[in-house]
Amino acid sequence: MRTSERGRGHASRRFMLGCIGAVLAALATPALADQALRPRTGEALAPARPEEVGLSSERLGRIGQVMEEEVAAGRLPGAVVMIARRGRLAYAESFGFRDKAAGAPLAKDAIFRIYSMTKPLASVAAMTLVEDGRLQLTDPVSKYLPEFKDLKVAASRPNALGEAAPDLVPAERAPTVQDLLRHSAGLAYGEITTNPAVKAAYAKAGLFKPDFDYNTTDLTPEEFTSRIAAAPLAYQPGTVWQYSLAVDVLGRVVEKASGRRLGDYLAERVLRPLKMSETGFSVPADKAGRIAQALPTDPATGTPNRLIDGAVPKNDSGGAGGYGTAADYLRFAQALLDGGSLDGARVLSRTSVELMTADHLGDRIKPVVSPGELLMGVPGYTFGLGFMVRKEAGIAGVPGSKGEFLWAGYAGTFFWVDPKEDLAVVMMTQAPGPSRAYYRREVKQLVYGAIAD
Repeated sequence: MRTSERGRGHASRRFMLGCIGAVLAALATPALADQALRPRTGEALAPARPEEVGLSSERLGRIGQVMEEEVAAGRLPGAVVMIARRGRLAYAESFGFRDKAAGAPLAKDAIFRIYSMTKPLASVAAMTLVEDGRLQLTDPVSKYLPEFKDLKVAASRPNALGEAAPDLVPAERAPTVQDLLRHSAGLAYGEITTNPAVKAAYAKAGLFKPDFDYNTTDLTPEEFTSRIAAAPLAYQPGTVWQYSLAVDVLGRVVEKASGRRLGDYLAERVLRPLKMSETGFSVPADKAGRIAQALPTDPATGTPNRLIDGAVPKNDSGGAGGYGTAADYLRFAQALLDGGSLDGARVLSRTSVELMTADHLGDRIKPVVSPGELLMGVPGYTFGLGFMVRKEAGIAGVPGSKGEFLWAGYAGTFFWVDPKEDLAVVMMTQAPGPSRAYYRREVKQLVYGAIAD
């Protein structure tokens, strides 16, 4: 059977099993009856008992044990974990507090600042424009943002004493849309770059705030574009993988190519079709009480936690400005797992999803720090177009499968999709700080340890 036929067959079987399973679950569990028998609204996937989809209920219980211990120890405010396997929701639990200071428990429908988990959403939005023929991956960024012509790179050259001296040299080629999607445009984050000229330029331009990480929402789209284009690049385009503001720039490209604000275009082409009704770039006033809060200070460092506040931003930050629920993001992950569609709504073709989750670094683009080491402290991962991608089953010090793809957010959110295991997982918490990588590894171990087929 050809790959395309096999993919369609899996999706069809999952759809039929989901429908049948929802009814059976309703008959077996009265509390779920209304949910299972009424028309699907899109807020949740069809439910399944863990054993129906090859998971162990007993072993899944370890997730709660670990999370509750972390909450009790004061290391984590709270968390929501949702797991889908074979297209059905097998696990959805919340732990701890939405706001510990107020004593408010964390509900499963809590709204989280997803920070860099906005990047996959913006990347999919860009790929819809590629499928429409309005963008090409090989297009120079300057085709849409003229400010990106004639860029300079912050390099160094020997001075008269043979010492390295800062210098600005012309970019050898223009960064492309593909470079933005795979973080090879030469851009950086002021929070993590080691290039002093770039860090200083970003700080002066308001692209980097030493007391407020990963926040450019106070700049208008025009201010953001002009300021980042005026700052030097950290590397020659197409040579180095450096996690960066590239997807924020991609958001400006989407706006120019579509003629719409990023949030509006994303809602039309991705969020509404997938029934992600509580995801966006701000939180309405009547829902602000559902925003999960971080602990006042990071337990490991004592550093105050400062996070964006849910207000309408001056610009929609495609790299770090999103908010949403675990259930919404699980629908997004499931749509990707099913080849770009969910419940009859297609946002991307299967071939585009395959392209996005392939290796786009190869041997030509060298990472400063590899994607896996940045995200989870482990090697073994490369990067595609908007996602980190596992290169093989081994190497990485966490369980997983070749071809799984994933990303995470500054405030502690995390998701991954494993096509081989027909698995999609979302963990939402608001715990910025060095513990993020630990919890990502921990939840991965606990989920894979619960696979029982």
